[in-house]
Amino acid sequence: MSDQLCKLFVGGLNVNTDDDGLRKHFEQYGTLTDCVVVMNKELQRSRCFGFVTYASPEEADAAMAARPHTIDGNTVELKRAVAREDANRPEALAKVKKIFVGGLKDDIEVEHLVEHFSTFGEVEKAEVISEKDTGKKRGFGFVYFTDHDAADKTVVVKYHTVNNHKVEVKKALTKDSARQASKQLMKRIYIAFGFKTKPIWFMFR
Repeated sequence: MSDQLCKLFVGGLNVNTDDDGLRKHFEQYGTLTDCVVVMNKELQRSRCFGFVTYASPEEADAAMAARPHTIDGNTVELKRAVAREDANRPEALAKVKKIFVGGLKDDIEVEHLVEHFSTFGEVEKAEVISEKDTGKKRGFGFVYFTDHDAADKTVVVKYHTVNNHKVEVKKALTKDSARQASKQLMKRIYIAFGFKTKPIWFMFR
């Protein structure tokens, strides 16, 4: 799973940016083990997105911390690459700073959430949800990050260990963010079946 933390999606590339140009820009943040601009094989031209994979998660973090990036005159979009098995899930495309944490045991407190998830990025706040009347914990909570990249990093690892207990994480979507993510997924499906000719950036390959 740590390998997935090393891989980044690069969208909005200049049509003239090639593998070498992409590598030249991103290798300043660390050692690249893979670097590719995705091509339209029939037209023999760039699809204007690509992927870079670093030798370590820390190097990928350095590239993310340096956002925004400009390559060949284009300000590109840099995100965590989505694993193949998550490719058809709308939430994979959602840009949110809040995550849901499920499976919380009674001895997991807010400070445990903050301590653990701070390793993925700066935590704005965390909460453990309880019943209003009784104060009994409901077994789930939320963590709010200051940057959506921290949320993206966190959900790459589906299960985490907090205070010696296994918990599950996923993005916490509002109705609006879920709707926007669904629209992005539908655009991907349309282009895949040839219903649209305008290039669409994907976070996965």
